Amino acid sequence: MNYRFSARLGSFSSSAVREILKLTQGDSIISFAGGLPAEEHFPVAAISEAFGRVMQLGNKALQYGLTEGYLPLRESLCKRMAGKGMNVTPDNMLITTGSQQVIDLLTRVYIDPGDVILVERPTYLSALQVFRSYGAVPVSVNGDSDGIDLDDLKAKIAKHKPKMLYVIPTFSNPTGRVWSEERRRGALELCHASDTLILEDDPYGELKFGDSSRKYPSIFALDQHPEGSCVVYTSTFSKTVAPGLRTGWALGDAEVIRQMARAKQAADLQSSSLDQQTLHQLLEHFDLDGHIEFVRKEYEARMRQMADLIRQHDWPGAVWEEPKGGMFFWVELPETIDTAELLKSAVEQGVAFVPGITFYADNPQTNAMRLNFTHNDAAGTVAGMERLSKALAAVLV
Repeated sequence: MNYRFSARLGSFSSSAVREILKLTQGDSIISFAGGLPAEEHFPVAAISEAFGRVMQLGNKALQYGLTEGYLPLRESLCKRMAGKGMNVTPDNMLITTGSQQVIDLLTRVYIDPGDVILVERPTYLSALQVFRSYGAVPVSVNGDSDGIDLDDLKAKIAKHKPKMLYVIPTFSNPTGRVWSEERRRGALELCHASDTLILEDDPYGELKFGDSSRKYPSIFALDQHPEGSCVVYTSTFSKTVAPGLRTGWALGDAEVIRQMARAKQAADLQSSSLDQQTLHQLLEHFDLDGHIEFVRKEYEARMRQMADLIRQHDWPGAVWEEPKGGMFFWVELPETIDTAELLKSAVEQGVAFVPGITFYADNPQTNAMRLNFTHNDAAGTVAGMERLSKALAAVLV
């Protein structure tokens, strides 16, 4: 058979994280690569109880559901979002197969080949995969520890007339940075003035460290919403409950959500109704906020342990910041070090990470790496950092 694949296939690239994860199967490799939560902290008993309550509903629980999502779950999420300053109705919400599908669906209905999408420098690598698969041209905008550079954003909007701005303003992937409110409001103002849609990705916003009372308002909450908002907001249960449930959601203007639902009908008809019903039962009968607070403290301890180990091993010329939340350290090494080459040495030592080159839309930086601190326990982190230090020492020789 002469298989004649679509020309679009050439725009797809393999996920660096997924390829690296293939190398880490088994017990020989300690992985700092994937954005994996700690499975020992999954609320297994609570999920089992929630699933049991769903199955008590009988055969109907296993039937097809609405493309837009299980209505009681959307209603519960609306209440939860209201506590974050996002006042929406179920008509402003779409339940998806993880927040990754939100990125895909919105790109599918909003972006034409050749359209420019502005992104942070660096940014989430799988979003770049999606954008490029639809023929979009991602262009990076500079930033610093306070978030996106508003002057550079203004200049890039004027130059490229972008259709969309994709951002992770709260504990970004890969850098772990959090935008100041000033930068959030500034970006919102610039995008409103230029009719640039903002896709605000917020998978890590609940995983904040330090003062738990400190608030980081979403850009969506800062905008006039939901009708006429220039922001589509997305989040997920993957980092707070369990990624295996593959459930996320999008919030936005009802017309935008309606068009995304049309695309979802063509993609998969609906996300798993069984998972959605289980999550609804969990939200109604489980102290999710208490669970998140427990996980947040555990992850903060793991972050501080990795920070101490980086200091202890004293990597020559390394530049990094302690993240204020999320799941990642972003480390920049001397310019003479190519972290793609360092990864080869690291795997030989029995440890893996993600080279920074994969997180850039353009002009990639080759001397950076992303380290996940949430997945491994204390002993695994100690052993992994020792191995990574040996690998770094080998390339510095």
